[in-house]
Amino acid sequence: MSLWRALLERLEPIRLDLRKRFWPESPTSHVDFSIALIALAAKLAKADGRVSRSEVAMFRQIMEIPPSEEARVGRVFDLCRGATDGYEAYAARVHRLIRGHPDEDLIRGNLLDGLFHIAMADDEYHPNEDLFLRNVAERLGLGEAEFLRIRARHVPDAWDPYQVLGTHPGASREDIRRAWRDLVKQNHPDRLNAAGLPAEMRLIAERRIREVNRAYSEIRQVYENRKESGPAPCI
Repeated sequence: MSLWRALLERLEPIRLDLRKRFWPESPTSHVDFSIALIALAAKLAKADGRVSRSEVAMFRQIMEIPPSEEARVGRVFDLCRGATDGYEAYAARVHRLIRGHPDEDLIRGNLLDGLFHIAMADDEYHPNEDLFLRNVAERLGLGEAEFLRIRARHVPDAWDPYQVLGTHPGASREDIRRAWRDLVKQNHPDRLNAAGLPAEMRLIAERRIREVNRAYSEIRQVYENRKESGPAPCI
């Protein structure tokens, strides 16, 4: 049975009310994480007043949907979009599921990362999307600093390589390098596979590593461009 057939079998009987469904204990279950991501993505796509093709395309890309499953995926998306629950309920449900899990921070960050990819698919960051994502972050238990770090990776006007790495311009080169290495290590495919995280989370993490590497490269270039009395040590 395909993932999407399994999703439909779980979603169809609920008659557009996901509050009545039973969610298993494992927050890393492929089906359960997919339901959460689809539901929040469907609500986010409407946040700016319209569901654009680019947002739907990004959703499909993140979810790695095979051509044979396109019809089922569309039905799942529509079911989640039309559910009576508000997006706050989905985010709060996810938070309850992942609380205390060893990879809680990783799961929360990946989920919000995926939603940012969808929000920015049309190259616009609408105020309603910002409000939506801030509220989701809050209900997932993410602090303001982490929200701003994730936003910095996605919104061009908010891009800040130091914020992406969780450092600041006054940080030492060693501290910057350590922050970069820690982030790459946290999102390494081997770690995610060992944690049993679903494919959607691994794909989002791969995209995050690219942005982390970009931020580190830009900061290195800043140091290399500075005039120093002697040779600049490598970072």
